[in-house]
Amino acid sequence: MALSWAAKLSKGILLKELGIHRQPRYGEFGNPNSLSLMLLRSFSMEVSASEQMNLIRQLRERTSAPIKDVKATLVGCNWDIEAAQKDLRKRGVVLASKKSSRTAAEGLLAVAQNGKKAVVVELNCETDFVARNEIFQFLASSLARVALSAVSPVQQIQEAFPFGSEYLENIKINLDHPKICGETTVQSAVTEVAAMVGENVKLRRGFALSTSSHGVISSYLHTSPQPGLGRIAGLLTLEVEDENASLDALQRIGSSLAMHIVASKPLFLSKELVSSEAIESERDILKSQAESSGKSQMAIEKMVEGRMRKYFEEVVLLEQKFVMNDSVNVKSLLNDLSKEVGSSVKIGNFLRMEVGEGIQRYITHWSPIFVHKLKHSFYCNEVAGAVQNLKLELHSVDEVRFELQA
Repeated sequence: MALSWAAKLSKGILLKELGIHRQPRYGEFGNPNSLSLMLLRSFSMEVSASEQMNLIRQLRERTSAPIKDVKATLVGCNWDIEAAQKDLRKRGVVLASKKSSRTAAEGLLAVAQNGKKAVVVELNCETDFVARNEIFQFLASSLARVALSAVSPVQQIQEAFPFGSEYLENIKINLDHPKICGETTVQSAVTEVAAMVGENVKLRRGFALSTSSHGVISSYLHTSPQPGLGRIAGLLTLEVEDENASLDALQRIGSSLAMHIVASKPLFLSKELVSSEAIESERDILKSQAESSGKSQMAIEKMVEGRMRKYFEEVVLLEQKFVMNDSVNVKSLLNDLSKEVGSSVKIGNFLRMEVGEGIQRYITHWSPIFVHKLKHSFYCNEVAGAVQNLKLELHSVDEVRFELQA
């Protein structure tokens, strides 16, 4: 039965008082049950402001999702925190997959080691802000421990073992953190953390070092927010011939040498391991530079040989000056260590890794107006000599990429 105009007016006043301001759909007033349904829905959403803030805070702590998304999801789920958490996780996974193509050049290196083996993994994100997030750091440390236990006995025979993300992505990982817990795969854990932090998160690569002889594995992490994490890692194995020799001195010198590797960036262990292509390329460059001086051929040859010695001192670990005492090189340091322990000591292998090396970096969300001001700012004028090598390429209205010109 159709409602009278008085009933319609009363209903309109009531809806206005309840805060329901939408226009009625066609035929709605003709349905006596519609008012009851709308009143029930309205009263079911009655949550006090303090309770709303409490629910937002709880869901934010559980998921680390942005407050805007947390509130919108709670409203959409009628302030049911369990349903909202499930919905956030579903939407987060979808958003994480959409962001997987974005450049992730920030992040952390995580190191895990035991007596005979050490593993370093690189977990990338888009900003250093996320790299400081406790969930991101927890995941990086967990991945390093998983990788340490995942290296098989066959691979332990090798002194160095590089691996990519595909090596770990299907391995089970047991997480124990208030915001992420339970057993899942490595790939699922990375995706879930990406959903939490709202950025592209990737397990990029890893490297394992092991020693089968009597010795130690030492590591050093630079810019370390907590033990086992950092932005630059140096690792090496020190091995001694006498199996009865004490390892205390090796541990002490090994830690210093790991720091040296981070600071000095060696490319080769010894001169014998430098490739012939690298030597010939460097020799050609040095010869061209020397010939421009106009000196005699004999003088040019002496200049090239002298600069080649300098080149080896820069790129060969054993020839480098020790950063903590530049009066000796690393080879002399090992000779002194051998005398101290009473047996020959050598470096088995070494590794230096840095977050984001080899990844093309993007600067996004800069408008052309801001870029124009940046290019003409006082600071940029001061460093004009350095900026000349920068190529500015506009990809869209609000995206800018900087690249170094060859």
